[in-house]
Amino acid sequence: MSTAPSLHERFHALDRFLTEHQSLWRPRPFVCRTLPWEADYPELAGWLRARSLADAEAAHNQPAALAAPAPFPQLAAIAQRLSQTDELPADDWRPADHRQSVDVPGRKSLQIHAFGARLRFREKPLHWLDWCAGKGHLGRHLARDGAALTCLEWDEPLVEAGAQLSQRLGIAASHHCQDVLAASAAERLHASHTAVALHACGDLHVRLLQLAIDKQCRQLAVAPCCYNRTADERYTPLSQAGRTSSLLLSRDDLGLPLSETVTAGARERRNRDQSMAWRLAFDMLQRRLRQQDDYLPTPSLPSAWLKKDFAEYCRDLAMLKQLPAPGEENWAALERAGWQRLAEVRNLELVRGLFRRPLELWLLLDRALLLEEQGFRVRLGTFCASELTPRNLLLLAERD
Repeated sequence: MSTAPSLHERFHALDRFLTEHQSLWRPRPFVCRTLPWEADYPELAGWLRARSLADAEAAHNQPAALAAPAPFPQLAAIAQRLSQTDELPADDWRPADHRQSVDVPGRKSLQIHAFGARLRFREKPLHWLDWCAGKGHLGRHLARDGAALTCLEWDEPLVEAGAQLSQRLGIAASHHCQDVLAASAAERLHASHTAVALHACGDLHVRLLQLAIDKQCRQLAVAPCCYNRTADERYTPLSQAGRTSSLLLSRDDLGLPLSETVTAGARERRNRDQSMAWRLAFDMLQRRLRQQDDYLPTPSLPSAWLKKDFAEYCRDLAMLKQLPAPGEENWAALERAGWQRLAEVRNLELVRGLFRRPLELWLLLDRALLLEEQGFRVRLGTFCASELTPRNLLLLAERD
């Protein structure tokens, strides 16, 4: 994927696939009681709706392997082919000082090491700029060979903690409290910088791309995350190729690549499932209370709400949404219906799951093509296994 034609070809192939089948991946089963495509593919819909919640969980991370009725296998094969992405070659760097791993969660430490090993630039970086740095763990890992380091982070306690860590480890680093979306962020970037961002969300990594172009930074390495963390309701394509696409993406659409999870613990999964099942049960209740058969968004609720009994949960949520108070209900039956609905939702979501990676790669290629249009030599690939993080795509850019 290192030449211009292949980047464009891959983008346009993904664009055609996503545009042609958007009726399958746009509607959200959590919101829609019946999905528009179910009338076209009744056998697939019935098969999925008959499966258990455990069946859905088993297929969640590998939906393409599911032996489902047509057109599921055909779509899965195309999605896999279009999403095939090579692993970026790794450097054999000397091992990091074990002291640098202090205060770094194990999974994050592995991600940092994998990310750093893939930063093979033609010219040795002289000054790293860690974007949305937190405590600067990534930057210190990269600068351990003596290169200069600048860390930008908006959270002041993290900035102070990072500066103390750098001083203790003997890393010459400048830590700055900086809102990277503010106009003043432009003053922090210089052409000599090699800017890096590991899992900077939405607007944050787009801002880095724009400033790196404006400041003519020599090198760039970005592993994007959370494309839906954006102030805009609609996605504005970044590249010329993206702007020619007829695909119009909402903020909800941008959340599709983030729907894959691999790191949640058992307790977290139980709480997540209970929360979703109760919300789905309340959805059935609110449709009756409002006498309107459409979805009613509800706010994110504190975890303490899950400690209420189910009837209290529904009554309090109805009051919060200013709905008529529920009367006598068979609360046990309603809760069971919520869990059954959750099983259906999770299984129907497997169809959308086929389009997670194609959409993520479409978004990444839009960023890659923007950089290529601005004179960067661009490479794309994975920097670690998806089991370590599903957001394992890395964009490397270097000026000719």
